[in-house]
Amino acid sequence: MKNWKYSFLLLGGIGISNIGSWVYLIALNLIILNETGSPLAIAWLYILGPIATICSNSWAGSLIDRINTRKFMIGLDISRALCIALIPMLPSLFYVYVIVFIINMGSAMFEPTSMVYMTKLIPEKDRQRFNALRSFINSCGTLTGPAIAGLLFWMGTPDTAIYINAVALILSAFIILLLPNVDTQTVLLETEKLSWKLIKADFDVVYKFSQTYPFVLKVYLFFVGMTIFMTALDSLEAAFAKGVIGLSDTNYGFLLSIFGTGIILGSLINTIFSKQLTVNLLIGAGSVFTAVGYITLYSAQGFVSAALGTFIIGFAITFANTGYLTFYQNTVPVSMMGRFSSLFGIVEAFFIIILTILIGLAAELTSIRPVGLIGSFMFLLLGVRVFKVVTARKRNIYFRENLTLND
Repeated sequence: MKNWKYSFLLLGGIGISNIGSWVYLIALNLIILNETGSPLAIAWLYILGPIATICSNSWAGSLIDRINTRKFMIGLDISRALCIALIPMLPSLFYVYVIVFIINMGSAMFEPTSMVYMTKLIPEKDRQRFNALRSFINSCGTLTGPAIAGLLFWMGTPDTAIYINAVALILSAFIILLLPNVDTQTVLLETEKLSWKLIKADFDVVYKFSQTYPFVLKVYLFFVGMTIFMTALDSLEAAFAKGVIGLSDTNYGFLLSIFGTGIILGSLINTIFSKQLTVNLLIGAGSVFTAVGYITLYSAQGFVSAALGTFIIGFAITFANTGYLTFYQNTVPVSMMGRFSSLFGIVEAFFIIILTILIGLAAELTSIRPVGLIGSFMFLLLGVRVFKVVTARKRNIYFRENLTLND
């Protein structure tokens, strides 16, 4: 019961932060659009995220694995809150981009840090259910975040929403402060400097682990590939829904709500049947049906078929995410988790930039539907490959309970 008390506190902090992130993103989009009137200026916001990941994750993993993760998470939340609160006061768009880049660097470091902390806090037997609940909380943020943003815009201005998000991050930091310290000792000594020599040595540690356990690396890279495809295909979604099948702003908003509904339903099923659903089946079936959802979406001729596609995506992605996260937590040693995820986060960010630009250019030069369908079928091929690999009988050892892989 004590473990679950801390789990719910952590989920509360995640939920508040997630809702705040949606409010911040929508408000920032409006602020920049009102100032410039340029869709390209907004597009730069989405490119800044992966660029920040590339800049920070080359060294952040070495830091995360050697410091107190709870204190670092609190520091990142407070730092991001202060930076966000500065945005409405900045004199020009250039400074806004600089601050957003710094905020994105903080977010890029927060994600692997929180993963390390969660893995240490949550016992292995409870991780699958916790990850399902985490998906549920995030989906609630997907539904309520835009609604709260709209209410704040009605009551005030986008600047008001920006300040609210800063307060949300401070509240998230306070909740993390109530959680236990899971790091009994840190290994970044006063005599040990965070140098390129140390970072290179850490890269070697990750490389040796990947060579020793190639199946773990393969499954993690499948997850990276899935994230890359989803991000690139999602970049076409709004243009497809409004420009190709002619949805109104209201119907597009309903489409996003249906996506969130799919996530909520999938998360609830994952939570209730966490003991019956095996991790490898979650990964394999979730990957395939997420791709099927994108094919359904980009084949759509109207609202109903598009809604079916987005519902399938939302429903299936919760199974895939829960499976991947549980597998990752159970197979990658927590002592090197920060370095592992940060290093491959650079690879993920780099290919997200490349594939998003390529898909965007292809859609601009041809048309959105065929580009979306080609990308979706390529995603399906990846999903089928994932299913075959993770459900092979000889790989069952990697999905059993109490699996321990040494550093």
